[in-house]
Amino acid sequence: MLLSMNNDVPVSEAMRKWKCLSSGWIHKTFSDASTFAWQSGYAAFSVSQSNAAGVIRYIDRQDGHHRRQTFQEEFRAFLARHGVRYDPGDILG
Repeated sequence: MLLSMNNDVPVSEAMRKWKCLSSGWIHKTFSDASTFAWQSGYAAFSVSQSNAAGVIRYIDRQDGHHRRQTFQEEFRAFLARHGVRYDPGDILG
């Protein structure tokens, strides 16, 4: 998801609202998704306006991309490439 946010909105509040609203929509729209629930955590990264088009292209092609590399593999590689320390037990899968 790519969001444009005001700088006075905490990321945690934006994610709480997104999860709440999208969960409600999924449950109302898809009768077979009654057990759907978001994971408890999330990750957020800033993107400069000059890179937004590239992020949009990535999102548009995500299905094909994740046929070659799982989300978990990609996320771990992303964190490593940017020197982000994390607890491996906190990453999905």
